[in-house]
Amino acid sequence: MTIKIDGRGDRVDYKDKYRRYHASPKAKKQRAARNKARRTMGLKKGDPREVDHKRPLASGGSNERKNLRVVSRYANRKRPNP
Repeated sequence: MTIKIDGRGDRVDYKDKYRRYHASPKAKKQRAARNKARRTMGLKKGDPREVDHKRPLASGGSNERKNLRVVSRYANRKRPNP
């Protein structure tokens, strides 16, 4: 059981929260969009590179090829998120 105490002293089951979030329709659509971007750019399973959205999906970006580029994992994760 992964029930922990948060900053306010409340008990929180983080394992359950994690499981419920990743099963939500919103999370499924976001994951599908990321996977589609990888296929569009020709990256295969196990490739250490990642697809970078020049304008992030969260900021109104798209999965069009002109908004995508292949970068190293390091370069993609050091960028600040919107």
